[in-house]
Amino acid sequence: MFETPQTAEKSSGAGMWIVLSIVIVLAIVGSLAYMNRDTSAKSATPMAAAAAPTQANADPVKDLRIVSAKMDKDFTGTTAVWSVDIKNQSSIFTYSDLAYETTYAGGDNSVLLQNHGKLSVNLGPGEEETTQIRDTLYPSGTAWYKFRLTGASSAK
Repeated sequence: MFETPQTAEKSSGAGMWIVLSIVIVLAIVGSLAYMNRDTSAKSATPMAAAAAPTQANADPVKDLRIVSAKMDKDFTGTTAVWSVDIKNQSSIFTYSDLAYETTYAGGDNSVLLQNHGKLSVNLGPGEEETTQIRDTLYPSGTAWYKFRLTGASSAK
């Protein structure tokens, strides 16, 4: 039916309150979303900073890869002689004084002898080198043997 001018004014006033309420709700939701986004950005920064030092720390056991390790006996047949090819996979660290361990085991997998030593090798980033090692007296009854790197000095 027909509206009187007075009721039309009341309905437009109510519509204005609805619009104003929607604007206020949107402002509150937007503010909360902004504050939540800002908090998550702040919390991500310490995690990124904590991850960075692990990438910058030297890890010779991870960075140095044994490309090949071959064991022979010397001309007398009593001393183990190793030919080891080592590659530095680091892009920033130089490694020197490489520490190694050799293990000689019997047929029952019992360790007959374990020897430790150092290689006077200097490997820059990405470099590869083959070195010879006169290790120890070759234990009789050896069924298998292995060579592994246990550490090194590092420099940038």
